[in-house]
Amino acid sequence: MTRLSRDDVIKIVDRADDVTIAQIIGTGATVEELTEAVAWLANDEPMINDLRPLAQGRVRELVDILSELEEEQEEVGPAEPGSTSAVG
Repeated sequence: MTRLSRDDVIKIVDRADDVTIAQIIGTGATVEELTEAVAWLANDEPMINDLRPLAQGRVRELVDILSELEEEQEEVGPAEPGSTSAVG
């Protein structure tokens, strides 16, 4: 299991900014741990039903980082049609 690269994070986490990517890589997590964190966020009920323990360690750190990213994206909301954005 190798640590995450920037490309790994971009493939797994849609719309992650540079700060979030750096935070994720900074955890020292693996691709498998990031994938598990994304699964927890997508829908924790099936994982609980499989009797998996709640996310812990690096997976928990990743869940927290990804949760913050989701909250920020919800606050910003979608861009209005026809508006311009500073993001390329």
